[in-house]
Order: sequence, then C-alpha cells, then structure tokens
Amino acid sequence: MELIYSQVLAIAGGIFLLWLVIKIFTKPMKLIFKLLLNTGVGFAALWLVNFFGDAFGISLGLNWVNALTVGVLGFPGLVLLLLLKYLI
Repeated sequence: MELIYSQVLAIAGGIFLLWLVIKIFTKPMKLIFKLLLNTGVGFAALWLVNFFGDAFGISLGLNWVNALTVGVLGFPGLVLLLLLKYLI
C-alpha cells in the first residue's frame, strides 16, 4: 500500500499536534498534582494538631481551605490559622 505525500504530511502533522498538546498540559498537571499533594499533607497536619492539641484546648476545622493553607504555607500557615481563630 502506497502512501501519498498528503497522507504522510497529515500523519506527521497529527503526531506534532499530539506532542504539542502533551507539552502544553504537562506543567499545569504537575502544578495541580503538587497542590493536591500539599493539600493532603495539610490535612494530615491539621489532623495531628486536632489530635494532640485537644489536651491543650487547641483545635482547627478540618476542611479544604485550612488544609490548602497549611499545605502551601507550611508551619507559618498553621500559625496563621491559629492566630486567626483565637484573635477573631
């Protein structure tokens, strides 16, 4: 079966387009995965604060906003949430 030049060009163009789409969406997917991973770490940190902080009367809500704050900002985010809770 003989391919003509237009078919070869169409196949090459399709492969290039597929490569371009993968290249464009790789970085945002990495960012989304990292954000989800940090949120999971934030949930774990909030759970630990609620578990061990119960003896000291310290507790924070276990929700997505708090988990994202702690996951992205780390320990300063945890301190920020505690300050916001007890000052407001």
